[in-house]
Formats: sequence, C-alpha cells, structure tokens
Amino acid sequence: MKTANRTGLVIGASGGIGSAIEAEMRRRGFEVDGLSRSANGLDLADEASVIEAARSLSDARYDRIVVSTGVLTVRGTPPETSFRRLDPEIMARSFAVNTVGPALAIKHFAPLLRRDRLAVFAVLSARVGSIGDNRLGGWMSYRASKAALNQVLRCASIEFARKFPEACFAAVHPGTIPSELSTPYARDRFTATPTEAGRQLNDVMDGLSAADNGGFFAYDGSVIEW
Repeated sequence: MKTANRTGLVIGASGGIGSAIEAEMRRRGFEVDGLSRSANGLDLADEASVIEAARSLSDARYDRIVVSTGVLTVRGTPPETSFRRLDPEIMARSFAVNTVGPALAIKHFAPLLRRDRLAVFAVLSARVGSIGDNRLGGWMSYRASKAALNQVLRCASIEFARKFPEACFAAVHPGTIPSELSTPYARDRFTATPTEAGRQLNDVMDGLSAADNGGFFAYDGSVIEW
C-alpha cells in the first residue's frame, strides 16, 4: 500500500531488520532517512553523537520513527543460562545498548514527530522481555534490558501524549529472524526472513492508532503481555 507524503526515520538502518524496515517503508511510499554507526557515525551510547544527529535533522518532521538497535551477546559471551554465569560488566553493556541507547533516541528524536496527524514511534523489543511470558528463566541480561526498554517506552507514551496527542509509541517484537544476533540461538525456529519481517512490522505500524499508544505488539499484530 502506497502512503503519499509520509516521512520516516530508521535508527539502526544498517542492521538486517533495520535495513528491511527502511526498504519496506520506501516501497510503501515513505521518504526515509536512515541513521547508523556505519553510515552516519551515530553512536547511541554517546549522547553527544545522538544530539548531533538529531540536530542535523532538526528541520524534519516524521510520521514514523523506528529504533532498530540491540544486542544479544556481548564480547562473544552467550546469554546466561544460570545466575552462576551472570557477569555484571556484560549485564551493564546489555542495558547500555538495549535500554539506555533507545531511551536517548526517544529523548532527542521523538520531538521530531509530526503533531498534526498520527505519528508512530516504535522500538524493537523482544517477547523474552515480557515478564508475564517468562516461563523458562535464563537470559537475564537480555530479558531484563528489554523489559526495562518496555518500561522506558511506556513512560514515553505517557509523557509525549501531552504534546503529541496523535502519537503512538509502541514496542514491537519482530519474531525470530536470521541475523548475526539470533542465528546461533534460534535452533532454526525462524518466523520470517528479514525482508518478511520488514513487511510484517510495517503492517503492524500501519495498523496502529493513537488508541494503541504505549502498547507492546508482536509481528502478527497480537498484543504481548508486559
């Protein structure tokens, strides 16, 4: 479906899912800006870098902003299977990338959303970040950092609704996609290719309204419990 005169921003556009989201947005008629470390030098771990990137786009107003960044393993260390394997430095890095980075993106890029019509700000979360859905344990650093991201997103949905009444802030779960991040742990339980995930996530975002502000959604549009 073509969407005329729409603008989008993808943060983390060089990644497998991020590039697929950007390509699908373009296919749907969006004019898209992409930011990433490799293409623009954006470093979400460095607030000065985020401020500079936001300043370079200060004249833009976006209908859709997507933060497609994240890390599962740190320095090659696999997710913890027990608390005996918990490493505080690795856990801190997981939070820096999965929680603090997107929070800074919200802080500096959410003000670039349109105010005069529906605008969506989506962050890539993960079903394993759901506390209610956690029945297996393990993966403490990744789970906790994504759960924290969900709370950050929820806070943003409340605060920004005061000035952006038509906005929808949403956490979205892309499924299990072949990527450098997930392939070693997926056990071939992939739900889609990156291209398919780009289409599915844009379908989800196309279906959101201001009434969905602050929600957590899977790639098929279903609601995920917190």
